Amino acid sequence: MTARPPAVILCEPQLGENIGTAARAMANFGLVDLRIVNPRDGWPSEKARAAASRADHVIDKVQVFDSVEAAIADLQFVFATTARSREVPKPVRGPDESARKSVEFGEKGHATGYLFGRERWGLNNEEVALADEIVTLPVDPDFASLNIAQAVLVCAYEWRKTATSGALPFILSEDEHPPAKKDDLLRFFEHLEGALDEATFFRPPERRPHMVRTLRNIFQKAELTEQEVRALRGVVASLEKRQTRVRKERSTDGGEE
Repeated sequence: MTARPPAVILCEPQLGENIGTAARAMANFGLVDLRIVNPRDGWPSEKARAAASRADHVIDKVQVFDSVEAAIADLQFVFATTARSREVPKPVRGPDESARKSVEFGEKGHATGYLFGRERWGLNNEEVALADEIVTLPVDPDFASLNIAQAVLVCAYEWRKTATSGALPFILSEDEHPPAKKDDLLRFFEHLEGALDEATFFRPPERRPHMVRTLRNIFQKAELTEQEVRALRGVVASLEKRQTRVRKERSTDGGEE
């Protein structure tokens, strides 16, 4: 990943916990530049650090400013986040579109940022006017109530997904968990069907071919690995031993098999 991550600017947040959860959301997706404008309860904040859930590398680098103008002074492109329609004539983007633009700037080394408003009423029009574009999330217009951390999380997620081309942190290697060979799968089918025959599962007998096909299709869809087939064979073998033991116990007790 070569794109410069955007800054996150929180305008007059009221609670340290909200700052901390926003920092945690940032850390999840590789953002570290958190800027706070006039936090109500001051800074530093132990409540913010506790809520950040070990995102200390973000909390330790927090910068505090007296105004939005000062907080964005070194940035070259700023997105203002809002859930309400504004009278300010600016392009309105979704979080995916803004992420693409932020990544494009970031790959050139340009500094970008996302501006988030207060918990109760967001950003005012004067603050929105300082931004280059508006970002709004595709929420239900009848309930457009996101807390700060949720809004930060969505924007940070979209940014990282774009910056990394959707790369996941890990995948399961097929070298470690290779697909089962068809021969092993067929042997498992025969083993299972034989055990079910023994248990008189296929009733009436003329329905057996159809039921066998259904069972085989179920397991084919599962795309079983070699290890999973071995585990299933063990399950069937264990059930066969139990059936044998139950029959012996009934025979010893004089019951019918």
